[in-house]
Amino acid sequence: MIKIGLIGCGNIGHIIANHAGGIEIVALFDIFFDRAKELEKMTGARAHEQFDTFISEDFDIVVEAASVNAVMTYAHRVLEHGKDLVIMSVGALADPAFREGLRESARSNGKKIYIPSGAIFGLDNLKVGRISPIKKLLLRTVKSPASLGVEAKERRIIFSGKAHECIKAFPKNVNVSVAMSLAAGRDVDIELWVDPAVDRNIHEVIIEGDFGETFIRVTNVPSPDNPATSYLAAQVTLPLSRSSRCYMDSRTRSLSAHDNHDPANRKTNTRSRIEFVW
Repeated sequence: MIKIGLIGCGNIGHIIANHAGGIEIVALFDIFFDRAKELEKMTGARAHEQFDTFISEDFDIVVEAASVNAVMTYAHRVLEHGKDLVIMSVGALADPAFREGLRESARSNGKKIYIPSGAIFGLDNLKVGRISPIKKLLLRTVKSPASLGVEAKERRIIFSGKAHECIKAFPKNVNVSVAMSLAAGRDVDIELWVDPAVDRNIHEVIIEGDFGETFIRVTNVPSPDNPATSYLAAQVTLPLSRSSRCYMDSRTRSLSAHDNHDPANRKTNTRSRIEFVW
């Protein structure tokens, strides 16, 4: 049975704990210690007030279920302590310098970084963008005002641009766009809409390329305790933690989310890979 340490004991942490068959949660850490203590009562795992005592526990993988800031703060230290890492807050990898630094840390420490697919399906097919040019890659996301934390009386667009820009303004809402960028090897175009008439999180993926055209529409139930997060995004971590089959490690080609299809702008590195769970 795989043993995990959990960073972030809020909404996603509770979902993981409630569906943790096949994995053992042994250690908990949250900057709000009362959250970790609450989850301690549910799981029997040990709650830690300090990161250093948490990371010293005996487990195989750290699952980050906290925030982009948590990834920025703790990811390097997780790898340096000899633990593999699951990153839920994939938006942290929109920063090219941070992403490549983390890749190097994983390589030098012989560890793996796992990237969940989040709130959509079909990331495996986006890898065609590494081989054949994708002419259009658009993510259209529609959420309720409660999910986005904004006021709205009618449907309206609140962002139109690139994924690495959108994640800065909405770090809790469009992590999936960064996962798409990593899969396809190019930055994703985003339309973010607020609509008071919807009660679910809607993601529409539009892809056009030499292969043809694809349209994917996913309508997600918001997580009960945090409408900004889709229930699917939290659940998809569980098969990843159990199987450990999708990762960014130190074996194949380096892939930047902002690479384009000009071979001169692609770097080859026989020691890095990004894969996904779906």
